[in-house]
Amino acid sequence: MSEPRIQPPVADRRPVTRSHHGDAFEDPYEWLRAKDDPAVLAHLEAENAYTEARTGHLSVLREQVFQEVKSRVRETDLSVPTRRGDWWYYGRTEEGAQYGIQCRTAAAGDDWTPPVLEPGLPVDGEQILLDGNAEAEGHEFFSMGAFDLSEDGSRMLWSVDLEGSELYTVHVRDLTTGERLADVIENTGQAFLTPDGLAVIYTTRDEAWRPDTLWLHTLGTSAAEDVALFHEPDERFWLGAGITRSRKYLVIGLGSKITSEELLVDLSDPTAQPTPVWPRRDGVEYSVDHAVVDGEDRLLILHNDGALDFELVSVAASDPQGERRVLLPHAPGRRLLDVDCFRDFATVEYRAEGMPHAALLDYRSGELDVVEFDEPLYEAYFSGNPEWHSPFLRMGYTSFVTPSTVLELELATGKKHVRKQMPVLGGYDPADYGQQRVWASAPDGARVPISLVWKRSFGEPGAAVRPVHLYGYGSYEHSIDPGFSTMRLSMLDRGVIFAVAHVRGGGEMGRQWYEDGKELRKRNTFTDFVACAQHLVDTGVTDPQHMVAEGGSAGGLLMGAVANLAPELFGGILAGVPFVDALTSILDPSLPLTVVEWDEWGDPLHDAEVYAYMKGYTPYENVRDDIAYPPILAMTSLNDTRVLYVEPAKWVSALRHAGAKDVLLKCEMSAGHGGVSGRYNAWRDRAFEIAWMLDVLGLAGDQPNSAAASS
Repeated sequence: MSEPRIQPPVADRRPVTRSHHGDAFEDPYEWLRAKDDPAVLAHLEAENAYTEARTGHLSVLREQVFQEVKSRVRETDLSVPTRRGDWWYYGRTEEGAQYGIQCRTAAAGDDWTPPVLEPGLPVDGEQILLDGNAEAEGHEFFSMGAFDLSEDGSRMLWSVDLEGSELYTVHVRDLTTGERLADVIENTGQAFLTPDGLAVIYTTRDEAWRPDTLWLHTLGTSAAEDVALFHEPDERFWLGAGITRSRKYLVIGLGSKITSEELLVDLSDPTAQPTPVWPRRDGVEYSVDHAVVDGEDRLLILHNDGALDFELVSVAASDPQGERRVLLPHAPGRRLLDVDCFRDFATVEYRAEGMPHAALLDYRSGELDVVEFDEPLYEAYFSGNPEWHSPFLRMGYTSFVTPSTVLELELATGKKHVRKQMPVLGGYDPADYGQQRVWASAPDGARVPISLVWKRSFGEPGAAVRPVHLYGYGSYEHSIDPGFSTMRLSMLDRGVIFAVAHVRGGGEMGRQWYEDGKELRKRNTFTDFVACAQHLVDTGVTDPQHMVAEGGSAGGLLMGAVANLAPELFGGILAGVPFVDALTSILDPSLPLTVVEWDEWGDPLHDAEVYAYMKGYTPYENVRDDIAYPPILAMTSLNDTRVLYVEPAKWVSALRHAGAKDVLLKCEMSAGHGGVSGRYNAWRDRAFEIAWMLDVLGLAGDQPNSAAASS
């Protein structure tokens, strides 16, 4: 890599001592937490200047990658319209515009086939509901939160965040007059209209950033008159809410990482006392939806009470704690994920053998009809079905090589209708790319799946040493499922193999896979990732000099841990908004999210064993001066409320002090956890990261589609 003559910023060492359970840790960089300190801001700006200087030789490549991405995307485009009541709702984008535009057009009678809209052509009867570009004008950052409509389509709610803090301001418009109502609700989380459009239901957060209170605001009244519908005092539990598709119930959901409770309110009186479905019990998780079966109100409950991978039962809505009818019994290895009720059936999403599946459940027979697809690796899910009954059921479908596709299942015939596939301009052919799953062996014998994606013209994996981009996450039971990316093509077309390590702590292989990668078994996440990297080397797919690792947020913790465990296996490491000072954060219950995270990581504040275990793996505390770190790029945002910028800032300073030679920090000064706002800005940010990875892999001078990419 090019080495401009510039020295990295050196943060002052101002040691403070943190003491817990008889252990004292001297932290020299904790002062960087003072976000409003001019010295801290100056240090972050110096880091940005250093990173720009060190990567300045990549400016042409960054622009090239950005233009490649831009050239693949149909910038002026429309989504497939979704019918809700008497209207077809859709979004569109316009060339040169950062944000989407929400629109609608009138529906015709009983015709449920979505109209075909052509990009760039006017839509008959179009009404523009919300132009994100107009809303964002004059603001450096803009993010949409909620977007909702009353049942009759006469009122629209939306919320915006102008800082990246994930606190939103709610607005409401009367769509019959076009008037923006005087009602403005500040500092909200979730927000939606009651079906009649007369009130707003919204959540607020406590000082630790935890959604804890649900409110009802009657439109046209003062915010001081808002009614608190429910408050959750237990700081381990988050609060959320929604309305059943039947429009009969408001559902209040309360959940920690391992326990949940749901309460119902009949929407005929939203201020009525909420009724618990099942009483809260430690370690029991469940979710509820409303069905009507043979004229009787039933609740379908997905739960893990004595069922590790969950089972589905039906209970009478009038007596939810009474008799349980088992609809889908617990089957080890079949992880039931989600159930949504419609008038005549329910949809079910589940995982089996490391893959997601989608199916329809007949209320009366209990039969599960799985929607089948041809590819060996894919993701299929139900999405965009707001109505209680329609002749079509909409689905999303994608794979590593198949662009995102909108399907509709015709319920009367079972036929799949392709309503739209994301266009990839420039002659993309899925047959030019391959995907497969291989398996690595972890140190304890666990078989860890690895997904591989590559361009066939460069040869099959293992035929010759190729550059590899290895991605991992491994927390919160989150699964990295097969999905298409236009941005990834800029690497695949230069000969890079994209690989996903489906490590423990994720949910790919069921609930036990998650359990084996959390709390006092968290190290499995890190050693699984190292085993996957080693497998790719041992099988001749790549070598350490040509492998770059990437992970973000909790996946950034993974990156920091493997940098300490096996730096020799990687040519470079990209850590996005990385959770690398995890022990400091999890020890401080005043920080956003900390207490609710104790069920994921353990409670080091009160448990000495957890403290010692976490201190043994957290990246910041375990930076070493006896190893050679590969090049590292850390990306963060000043206004991130989930993983504070101070974590990567401290980590980078510690790495440099330990002798790491090539460590960069890039801090967005007006963004949050999700990075910059606006699609073009996001593309440029990703182009920056891709250019850095290509440089690390020795491909900075290679052109896409060149079979001569270096190996």
